[in-house]
Amino acid sequence: MSETIDNGVWPVMTTPYTEDNKIDYDGVKEILQWYASQGAAGVFAVCQSSEMFFLSREERVSLAKFVIDNAPEGLGVIASGHVAESVDEQIEDAKAIIDAGVGSYVFISNQFAAEGESEDVVKKNIETLISKIPAKSFGIYECPMPYKRLISPELLKWCAETGRFSFLKDTCCSLPELRAKIKGVEGTSLKVYNANAATLLESLKYGAAGYSGVMANFHCDLYSWLCANYEKEPEKAQIVQDFLGFASMAECQLYPVNSKYHMQLEGLNINLFSRVQDFTLLTPSKQMEMEQLRESVNRFKSTVL
Repeated sequence: MSETIDNGVWPVMTTPYTEDNKIDYDGVKEILQWYASQGAAGVFAVCQSSEMFFLSREERVSLAKFVIDNAPEGLGVIASGHVAESVDEQIEDAKAIIDAGVGSYVFISNQFAAEGESEDVVKKNIETLISKIPAKSFGIYECPMPYKRLISPELLKWCAETGRFSFLKDTCCSLPELRAKIKGVEGTSLKVYNANAATLLESLKYGAAGYSGVMANFHCDLYSWLCANYEKEPEKAQIVQDFLGFASMAECQLYPVNSKYHMQLEGLNINLFSRVQDFTLLTPSKQMEMEQLRESVNRFKSTVL
């Protein structure tokens, strides 16, 4: 699997389950095919949306390998699973995912150090990890669980200058901070992908490489269009951005259950089961909200694009 990280949309992949609470690999294959049909550049597997904190080590590795082996041609794969606390366990877990064939292994920023510890500790632990893990390409995800640790522009620049990092999933939701990070990695192989829908267009103008957020699990094709066309059709891009920012409030509903319901509406044969949410809380009224979101998106595409 290539370690090249293409510009565009990298959905954070959800994990479907069977009725007996096992990973539904037929469903995983359907989701991969759907991402490809929606114009995604690649997928971010075994991440928080994949419920990685609720998967066993065996499941994390198996899921990563399955995604790598079954991704449609042209669809890139990066993966994490960086949930262990001790450095030794983190190294072993990373090696297992890398041995599965992933192009780029993604670290979780809050696993570099305990909450409240300085970036000096983070930097030291990053040095230890990348010196002992035989991979050409790494990424970083500013995951909000178990706590949120943002990477400063200065530390990100240092990471980029090691020549080992290719990807940042940024969750700061701050345009000044994003701009500083993007500027700090100019001329390096590290690309910044915005996870926040509302700030996406402006961040692309600053030099962000694309989008890697939960709303790609609802209408990935609109994000793909924006990333590909924001320079060619700036006026239409602003209209699309305005719609995407508003529609992203769906993220505050019962995610990831609501995204699985939305995928059902798209024709995917997957269950609503989740290990992080009670799927029965997706009430009929919440289901109607997803149905109305999908209809609104379809009407928007038919009239604007």
